Amino acid sequence: MVFDSARFDLQPYIGFDMARYVRRTYCSWEDSGWESLLVQRFEHVPVAEDMRLPAVADLHLVLPLSGRAVMETRGEGRWNRHEWGPGRLELAVPGKPLRRRYRGDEAMRSLQVHIPGTTVDSVAARLGGRAVDHEAMAASVAEGDPLLDELVRAVGNAREDDDLYAESAAAFLTVHLLTRHARKPGPPSAGREDDRVRAAIAMMRDRLADPLSVAEIAGEVHLSVYHFIRVFKEKTGETPHRFLGGLRIEEARRLLRGTDLPIAAIAGRCGFATPGALSAAFLKHTGSRPSEYRNS
Repeated sequence: MVFDSARFDLQPYIGFDMARYVRRTYCSWEDSGWESLLVQRFEHVPVAEDMRLPAVADLHLVLPLSGRAVMETRGEGRWNRHEWGPGRLELAVPGKPLRRRYRGDEAMRSLQVHIPGTTVDSVAARLGGRAVDHEAMAASVAEGDPLLDELVRAVGNAREDDDLYAESAAAFLTVHLLTRHARKPGPPSAGREDDRVRAAIAMMRDRLADPLSVAEIAGEVHLSVYHFIRVFKEKTGETPHRFLGGLRIEEARRLLRGTDLPIAAIAGRCGFATPGALSAAFLKHTGSRPSEYRNS
């Protein structure tokens, strides 16, 4: 994991026992000679009890490609639980170490992209010099971005032995992240409320299978239930309860179309107590039952 590079902040990985957790199957630094962008593919062990990831200055994007796991992550606060699965892109916050533990399956694979912190600083300066809010950017990425997903897959599949390609890709990824996901300027109070709504949505997406209450979500983002409902509806146009229901139906549609999972299993993954509860909610939202949607 550690390379002799002035561009990447990889020295914190000295002493990290990578072989204990992953097997690297591709590295753009070694396999393509890239110096401006680090792209790696990994196969993961299915169980990790206490994986300690160091704090680095680079932007680190992780795209799961296959397999599933119940992932628990801890930064400075308490453990947070979410589902790790294909297509659920995440951005690690630079400068913050993480502890992780998880239990998954044998098929866990990921594509990971490191963008040098110097590239981010350079692009941010050209975009006006405003400080980058990495926390807000990570929360925004967690909400989903099909274009970013495709960009990460594209650089992961590229095999050009030319650093100009890597340099251009790093710059474009950074511009997209800063213009699409960095927090827009605004009044301080409005910015804090935007961040809390984004954090609430990220929590909903991460814990679709859990029986989440509005009070629990409000407590996680440090707002009273009344204030949270008001702010959430103001920012999204929907109540938290209705928005969460929409996310669950959206995930159910994805699983019905993209997997062969039984409807009962899909119901559990999407937070419905029974297949009948899923069927009723699905019919209300889409006008068809899950089985009809899958077969259409």
